[in-house]
Amino acid sequence: MATKQKKFSVDLEALLEAGAHFGHQVKRWNPRMHEYIWAARDGVHIFDLAVTAEKLEEACEFLSKAASEGKKIVMVGTKRQASEIVKEAAKKAGVFYVTERWLGGTITNWGQIKGRVKKLEDLKAGREAGEFKKYTKREQVLIDREIDRLERFFGGLVGLNSLPDVLFVVDTQKERIAVREAKSRGIKVVGVIDSNADPALVDYVIPANDDAVRSIKIIVETVGEALELGVKNSKKVNDGKN
Repeated sequence: MATKQKKFSVDLEALLEAGAHFGHQVKRWNPRMHEYIWAARDGVHIFDLAVTAEKLEEACEFLSKAASEGKKIVMVGTKRQASEIVKEAAKKAGVFYVTERWLGGTITNWGQIKGRVKKLEDLKAGREAGEFKKYTKREQVLIDREIDRLERFFGGLVGLNSLPDVLFVVDTQKERIAVREAKSRGIKVVGVIDSNADPALVDYVIPANDDAVRSIKIIVETVGEALELGVKNSKKVNDGKN
């Protein structure tokens, strides 16, 4: 009898080739990560990739289901190695994202952040409608600069009219402010966690190298595919109701 293919499975060899198994130096580890670590080699912790694959699949199942239910999901990855990968996956899946910098208060002071997003939406709409042609060239340049600035920080949140339901985070140690804000509001967190981070702060742990581009890419693309499937299923359900 043929073995049923797992929906969001990742080949262990692919994870190995991507360097997903390399953690941080042993001296930098967080002891709470012990259950995800297979061994230490040359002073570096090595993740158990069988566990990584299992946890990635669990996270993808959760994220796909959340997206299919119409939950608002934000992908967060502001480090240089992750930003473009996260942005591309989020855009393809049709979910929100933060890839420039997580501004403190994005969740805990959502009213103010929502105002900045609304300003961006209004300025872009005004420019497209030609409302700024009456201004001087210098004033138009200043407006364009303001739009560009707002786009960098808030462009991925356009359309988010209330607090998100879920955060997907690459490197929970670097994005610890985002993680703590989410937890303070009861927002679920799915995180790619290296050996130096605290898994207790995350609802769905994906233990893996969160520094190597190839490791980030294979994990984020897998997550993106799960989200894309969930969003498509959500649209099918909504279309059926109309």
